[in-house]
Amino acid sequence: MDTFIRFLYEFMSVFFNGLFTIFKGIASGFMQMFDFSEYLYIIQFYKNDFKMSEWILVIVAIIVLAILLALIILVLYLIVRKYIRFRKTLVEQESMLTEIGELNQKVASLVKEKEDILAMKVSQLGLKPDEANVISEEETGEKPKEGEDPQLDEDDSKYRFSKLHAIDLQYRDYKVQNYNNTFTLEELVDNFRNFAASKLKLYYTTKMIRLFISSLSATKLVILQGISGTGKTSLAYAWGKFIKRDAIIASVQPSWRDRTELFGYFNEFTKKFNETDVLKALYVAGYTDDVYVTVLDEMNIARVEYYFAEMLSILEMPSRDEWIIELVPSSWDTDPKKLKNGKLQIPGNMWYIGTINNDDSTFAVTDKVYDRAMPIDINDKGQPFEPVDTEAMNINSSYLEGLFADAKQKHPLSEDMEQKISEMDDYVIKHFRIAFGNRIVKQMRDFVATYVECGGTEVDGVDYYIARKILRKFEQLNLAYIRDEIDGFIDFLNKEFGKENFNECKDYLLRLKKLV
Repeated sequence: MDTFIRFLYEFMSVFFNGLFTIFKGIASGFMQMFDFSEYLYIIQFYKNDFKMSEWILVIVAIIVLAILLALIILVLYLIVRKYIRFRKTLVEQESMLTEIGELNQKVASLVKEKEDILAMKVSQLGLKPDEANVISEEETGEKPKEGEDPQLDEDDSKYRFSKLHAIDLQYRDYKVQNYNNTFTLEELVDNFRNFAASKLKLYYTTKMIRLFISSLSATKLVILQGISGTGKTSLAYAWGKFIKRDAIIASVQPSWRDRTELFGYFNEFTKKFNETDVLKALYVAGYTDDVYVTVLDEMNIARVEYYFAEMLSILEMPSRDEWIIELVPSSWDTDPKKLKNGKLQIPGNMWYIGTINNDDSTFAVTDKVYDRAMPIDINDKGQPFEPVDTEAMNINSSYLEGLFADAKQKHPLSEDMEQKISEMDDYVIKHFRIAFGNRIVKQMRDFVATYVECGGTEVDGVDYYIARKILRKFEQLNLAYIRDEIDGFIDFLNKEFGKENFNECKDYLLRLKKLV
């Protein structure tokens, strides 16, 4: 055994002596590089032999050496600093993960406590948890909405979608109503604007209403953005009043992370589906041919692509037969009439309007959302005017969409405009490395056609669309890098479209330039 120990010592010594020599050599190297006495000794040794011209070279050599030593010190400092920051970040991340784990435990504990309390309440009613009836009006203090039948089946405990079942009962004898609409899109713009002013004291410009109606024809998701207090939510609210179908206001919360915040979720404990107002509105819309609107108020206070991602994908499907969302993985015999195998058909007569406040308390809206939506900027309050007293009106969704389809047939983009847009596309690709997508081009054609039918001009419609949908992407670029390109792009727009046109694009580009 003694022989092996001596062998192991000598054997491992070769490795450790080599490792020690490496560190010793590095330390010796640094000590030698910073041995200023050695530098001074060499200078003293040669100083009597230097000529005047050589002394200049000696000074240059000393300066170069001083720079090299300073750079070495700077590199060492940056390496140590980076390591300290990296270590600090790791510690903070570990601390955050620990805190998140503790919060998750507290949430789980609170959920369990809530379920225990619910179980106690259900037991007091003499029922089992999975047989709980819908709480009565006397217990909630809430009254059913006008036109709703609050009475369900005698044994409604078997319905996991109790609110949707109530809608089935309310609409069991309903027949789709034809309102015999005869208005044009230009008349619709005037009627809505006058209604908002005369009945609600909300004032909007004709152009703003024209943009709003045109956006409804281009996409199912319209985004109203701008500073707080300019009437974004009021516009959506006024539209709901005008069409006699109050808008469903979904106030987005910072905690929203998935679709359950919009549509609800199945509670395994109560064996009930917690239905939201948005889900109820979708279900009712499926019975009618009326126009409906859901407002996602302050939609970017949470990440839109988290809670609305599935809807964005569904609404992108070319066939409305594919607009289907799965609420539950399996079906019950007692499920609502329009719920097939746990899946609900998203009705085509529902539009979604999101409001966005541009401030530091909100999240940036991603390209995935913007590309599928139509943004409208509302940064100015409307000026009061003397309106024509106008009443609200029922509108058939099929009639409104028919007007949109007719507008697209009557007002396709002119060949001249198509050519100019193509040339602008080439210019933007060359100078800014940004290209138009097929989705954007198709949506632009739909938007501009309706804008013209609403009383606007083709060039103004294209101008607004490009400013909000394409030039917006410039914000993602290095503004300092593209600053010198902006003036050239403005000159290009003046040449192609005329100095009197494309003011939205020019104003937007000038605002970008001021940000640099």
